[in-house]
Amino acid sequence: FCTAPGGAAAIVELLVDACTASGSVEIVCNADVRDVRRRSADRRFEVSWNGGAADAASLVVATGGPSIPKMGASGFGYRIAERFGLDLVEPVAALVPLTLGGREREQAASLAGVSLPVVARCDDATFADALLFTHRGLSGPAALQLSSYWSRGRAISIDLLPGTSLERVLADARRTSPKRTVAKLLAGHVPRRLAAAIVDELGIDVPVGQLSSEQAAGLVERIHRWSPLPTGTEGFRTAEVTRGGVSTRALSSKTMECRNEKGLYFVGEVVDVTGHLGGFNFQWAWASGFAAGQYC
Repeated sequence: FCTAPGGAAAIVELLVDACTASGSVEIVCNADVRDVRRRSADRRFEVSWNGGAADAASLVVATGGPSIPKMGASGFGYRIAERFGLDLVEPVAALVPLTLGGREREQAASLAGVSLPVVARCDDATFADALLFTHRGLSGPAALQLSSYWSRGRAISIDLLPGTSLERVLADARRTSPKRTVAKLLAGHVPRRLAAAIVDELGIDVPVGQLSSEQAAGLVERIHRWSPLPTGTEGFRTAEVTRGGVSTRALSSKTMECRNEKGLYFVGEVVDVTGHLGGFNFQWAWASGFAAGQYC
């Protein structure tokens, strides 16, 4: 997602040039790491791969998490952590679309491609951003952000018309245009397809003037406090990041070095640190890597 001239390749080039300029970096590509261990004789770390091996006084694990496996992501870093006795927080997909089930999924599929600004909540976490309906459920920045806080079995709350009181809109419409249908009125505030789906769901395809108090209250609740129950997420296949990983309690917050294994460092997404959308996870990767680089 780099917007600089040259795109992401420019960042790779910058890093490779820095390695080359140092005169002391060897880059090995297409290598399948077979083993990582600490030699008992000299306490140096040894990394072996198909076709070679290297040893060093320090080892930095910057392998990321298992998000988007088609890019080569895996849980390899966790296996290294377990080998050295570090605690792990269960890794789960984060910043990932939420899936729905039953009728909610059918409705979402019928609305696939529809998006709108919402305020989405999960417990104390609140995000004002865009929501996108998909064939499986909910996506867009609002849903992705919520996924980092959501856990199975918990409902979420979504205001589909933030900043506007639908109760007041209905009251005004009863006075000024009572013959206008609820669907047309609602379509003036949310996408037309969504308005039609909600009216059909609630069975209120009637003129505003004929809407009962109970029906009006139900519509207000549906719009301002929609509480779908996600059945899960789309998983690591589409997750932008991984929540969980190497416990921060096992690492120095200053150096990223393991507290009980001197010379061993974990940085980036392999650690249990998850940021919001907007580049914060990239920032964590660069910052934690830089911190480790000052001491390893």
